[in-house]
Order: sequence, then structure tokens, then C-alpha cells
Amino acid sequence: MGELRIGIAGHGNLGRGVELAIRQNDDMELAAIFTRRDPSAVKPLTAGAKVMKMDDIESMKDCIDVLIICGGSATDLPEQTPALAKHFNVIDSFDTHARIPEHFANVDKAAKQSGHLAFISLGWDPGLFSVNRLYAESILPNGKSYTFWGKGVSQGHSDAIRRVEGVKKGIQYTVPIESAMEAVRSGSQPELSTREKHLRECWVVAEEGADKAKIENDIKTMKNYFDQYNTTVNFISEEEFDRVHNKMPHGGFVMRSGLTGDGEKTHQMIEYSLKLESNPEFTASVLICYARALGRLYAEGARGCKTAFDIAPAYLSKLTGEELRASML
Repeated sequence: MGELRIGIAGHGNLGRGVELAIRQNDDMELAAIFTRRDPSAVKPLTAGAKVMKMDDIESMKDCIDVLIICGGSATDLPEQTPALAKHFNVIDSFDTHARIPEHFANVDKAAKQSGHLAFISLGWDPGLFSVNRLYAESILPNGKSYTFWGKGVSQGHSDAIRRVEGVKKGIQYTVPIESAMEAVRSGSQPELSTREKHLRECWVVAEEGADKAKIENDIKTMKNYFDQYNTTVNFISEEEFDRVHNKMPHGGFVMRSGLTGDGEKTHQMIEYSLKLESNPEFTASVLICYARALGRLYAEGARGCKTAFDIAPAYLSKLTGEELRASML
């Protein structure tokens, strides 16, 4: 297989991260960037990169091996991914956990009907964390699993804030509650509600004349995003927002507290963590290695929709099976 031709649909934080990640993988090349904005207003990071209107994307279907869709999970991806899977092999980072089964079914139908392959909900959670939860629960069936996110910026939740009427700029930080994490590490296997594990901090620049009380209520009651958490909404000036909230760190922990043995039980603890200076750049790096896997699986005849659970780790690496066995096993 020659260089994998990658298309990028959307050129926000995640799209720019994908563009940077392509540079670090010499078996890939950037085919084109697609945008809903005026293409002349988009400044790609790659010299000579082709930038086109999203409306013209179908004209490039014979020039792209994998299209990475970089829209938001709130409103973009539920429509874009199934629509684009009719014409391309696609990957997205859909992260509304409660709606993944529905999204999978829609994308699977579109991809199978058109003879394409689609990967959905890839990134670090859902994605890498999902795989670690699966490994941990399979290894320690007698136990409990816990996931903590942050402290950091959630791209999906920040995007959801910005969709609220009256919001000019917005960002959301997910904050794990340290006492809850320590209770898990102790082996006590506590019962923790969603509200007891995390706080959500929102920082908002309101449009001039906007009803701030309504904005706050709309955010705090947003289903699948904020309604199950203790959420604070802080209104600040645009100047403070640009000065203080201009980076996108994140991270998190997957923990499995389990028991093995017979009679007197032995406590076992699995903990996997990420500490990220740039959430979008890391997520983009995950999407890119899965693009390699998609290219390989498509060549083998795979069609329809798949998630991280269905994709063997060896497909992610540039190394051959022989090289992996010699260097990593």
C-alpha cells in the first residue's frame, strides 16, 4: 500500500490537530481540507494544502482513502458521519456516550449500503479508555470499574456550551473529585453517583444583551452533558477569556478495583491514566493511527461500522507483525 490519502472534514481545533498528526506519519499524506467557511479564510498548516468547500466534497471521493470528520458531537457528527459514509471510508470522534448505539446503527447502515468502512467514537474516551475498561473488566470479573476525567477541557462539552443561545465564547473544564479517586484506590469499591465523581466548570462570554440567567439554566439542564453534575457557570469578559482560557489540556483515569483468589480474597488494582497538554492534538493522533487500521481492514474486505473494540492493536502500527513481536512483545 502506498501513502494513505487523508481528507479532513472541518478545520477547527481537531482538524488542525489531524493536519499536524499527518506530518508525523510518513505513510500518510493530506489530500484535502473541507470547510463550511470560505476556503480562502482557512489557513492550513501544510504548505500547498488543498482547501475546498464542504459542498464540493463528493468531487474528491476518488482521491481520498480515509476521511476524518472533525465536527462536534452535539449536532454535526450525527448527520455528517452517516451522510459521508455513503461516499467515503470515514472516522469520527463522536463522544456522546449515551447515543453511541444509535449513532453506530445509523453509520453502519449507510456504510454497508455503499460498500464503505467506518470507524466511530475514536479518541481517548470513547476510544482508548473504552479498550482499557474492556481489558480490565475481562481480567478482573469480580470488581468495579471507575472512570475519572480531567482536570481539563472537554471539546464536546465546550462545543455544546457554544451552541447555547446567547453564548459568544465558552469553555468547560471537567474536574475529578480527589476524595472519590482515593476511595477507589483504597479498595473499598465505593458506590459513586455521577455527581459524586466530577464537577463541571463553565466559563462563558455572553453576547451583548443576552439573558445570563437563561444561559446558565440552559447549560445546567442540558441532557447528556450537564444535567447530572454539579455545574458552575462563570461569566467573564472576552479579554479575560482570551487571556486565561487559550489552551486545551485534559486527561483522566480508568480504574478497576477487583478481587482474585479463593477464601481470603486478594485485592488487585488496575489504573490507566493520561495527562495531556493538548486534548485535540492527542485525539487527532489517535484518529490518525486508526486511519491506518481502516486502510488495512478495508483492503482486507471489511465493510460497515466498527469501534475500537473490533480493531486489533497490530493494525494501528506501521510495524509488521514480525517487527512487533521482536520489539514490543
